[in-house]
Amino acid sequence: MNYAIIEASGKQLWIEEGKFYDLNYIPGEPGDLIKLNKILLVNNNNNIQIGNPCLKSIRIKATILRHVKGKKITVFKIKPKKNNKSKKGHRQKLTRLLIKQILT
Repeated sequence: MNYAIIEASGKQLWIEEGKFYDLNYIPGEPGDLIKLNKILLVNNNNNIQIGNPCLKSIRIKATILRHVKGKKITVFKIKPKKNNKSKKGHRQKLTRLLIKQILT
C-alpha cells in the first residue's frame, strides 16, 4: 500500500493515490494540475522514508476537481446583563483535490 503524509492548509493529512481530499481553498480552476511538495513521510511498498522535516526529492501530483463550501457553523455570542446577542453563520471555502501520483 502506497501512501504519504503531507502538510497542507496547516494540517497533516494521510493521502493515497486515486482518492480525493478537501483542503482549504486553493486558487485555481477545476482541472488544473498542482504539485504538493511538503511531504513528511512516504511508504512505498513497505519502504518508509521520513523527512527532516520534509522530503525534497518526492513530489505529489494532484488535480483540482471543484471548489465546495464546508459544513455551516454557527457563531453565537452573548454578553450577560447587557441584552447584547449576535448570531452569525460561516461556511469555509474548500477545494477538492484528486491525488494522481506520488512520485518517488
